[in-house]
Amino acid sequence: MEPTRSRTWSALALAGLLGASGVAHFAKPKPFDAIVPNVLPGEPRTWTYLSGITELALAAAVAVPRTRGVGGKLAAGFFAAVFPANVKMAYDHRMKSPKVKAVAYGRLPLQLPLIVWALRVGRSTS
Repeated sequence: MEPTRSRTWSALALAGLLGASGVAHFAKPKPFDAIVPNVLPGEPRTWTYLSGITELALAAAVAVPRTRGVGGKLAAGFFAAVFPANVKMAYDHRMKSPKVKAVAYGRLPLQLPLIVWALRVGRSTS
């Protein structure tokens, strides 16, 4: 199937989101360290960097038409896998100001549209 302009734009927008988030993991790692679930072994910074590397790799996979299908599917899996970090963030921020809580709680339902978006991008080349 020949990708349409809107499908290509959607894939590149997803790649941009993943790439920007991946870079943020290295540029400002502390907020990401804080949401690493305590049950994971090792240091939070290691997980922050690993997830940043993963996001950069996924961004590249989604951006390239040849790898877009698998990249989109892997990105959907990644978005599902990091959901526990969003739950931890919401829990940790439950006693903060309404604005901070709104951001933390708002991330929870946003994960599902990200998963759906990535799956659509993954199917757009098949």
